[in-house]
Amino acid sequence: MLKAEYKTRGPIPQDVIEAITFDKPELKEGQMLLEMLAAPINPSDVLTLTGQYGILPPLPAIGGNEGVAKVLEHGPNVDSPAIGQTVLIPVGIGSWATHIVADAKTLVALPNGVDPIQLSMITINPPTASLLLSEFVDLQEGDWVIQNAANSGVGSYLIKLAHLRGLKTVNIVRRESLIQPLMDAGADVVLLDGMIDGKSLAQRVKAATDSATIKLGIDAVGGMATHRLGETLAEGATLVNYGAMSGEPCSIAPTLIIFKDITVRGFWLAKWFRTSTPEQQKEVFGNIIGLIATGKLVVSKKVCLAELNLPRALI
Repeated sequence: MLKAEYKTRGPIPQDVIEAITFDKPELKEGQMLLEMLAAPINPSDVLTLTGQYGILPPLPAIGGNEGVAKVLEHGPNVDSPAIGQTVLIPVGIGSWATHIVADAKTLVALPNGVDPIQLSMITINPPTASLLLSEFVDLQEGDWVIQNAANSGVGSYLIKLAHLRGLKTVNIVRRESLIQPLMDAGADVVLLDGMIDGKSLAQRVKAATDSATIKLGIDAVGGMATHRLGETLAEGATLVNYGAMSGEPCSIAPTLIIFKDITVRGFWLAKWFRTSTPEQQKEVFGNIIGLIATGKLVVSKKVCLAELNLPRALI
């Protein structure tokens, strides 16, 4: 049994985390032993290792915040979920391990026979994309949404969820090589960020969408990318930031806020978990699980743990 443990935090993630062996733990009442089937890596996981995320677990800690597992063994006085059942593990339990112990009451049974890699990613990116599309603007079928970092995990899910809801997306990227893959994934428009051939992003968005009214902008980059996104929006639109991939503070001119009446909001999934009701969470995750189980929501598989130089046994 292996787990990816870190005892300190630092600027280079792979320098602070290592794979260590551990013995099979003794199960207490209500607990289960699980074998991890798949565990992704998200930007928030890396920020946790570097100490820059909004919530930091006490040290020492195990890397990873989400994943799916298979029930291997029951502890005393517990018999469900059944042995062999695929389950969704609790957020933040430390998923970068070959095996984990969890309380049975915290596990969510998932359909067996569904690709575990697709299921492993449902806790963070899909609900983030879904809520970004539903929590801020009352979008109707045929409406346009614009986002940057469109090739990110959240961006990929957002494209697919928007398509399923009858929405159209403008997707901003920084490399030309990303354009065709996103178009193949269902994007309506994909454009390079910045000034291209003497035309601003706003000018090119207007031309590509036939001057469509865009009421929602989704920013994961920050810096001047926030401002460029704001310039593409309609009067009274909402601009939501959920990340800062540039490492820079969001910049947006007062003229956009004042004269275009742009509202700037922030979104953090961890806060939504704290403030939403169990019924709201059940509705969001039930919808996502159903879409994945039926093959309607699929994203490309990326083996990211290898980038942290972790052993293949943890991938």
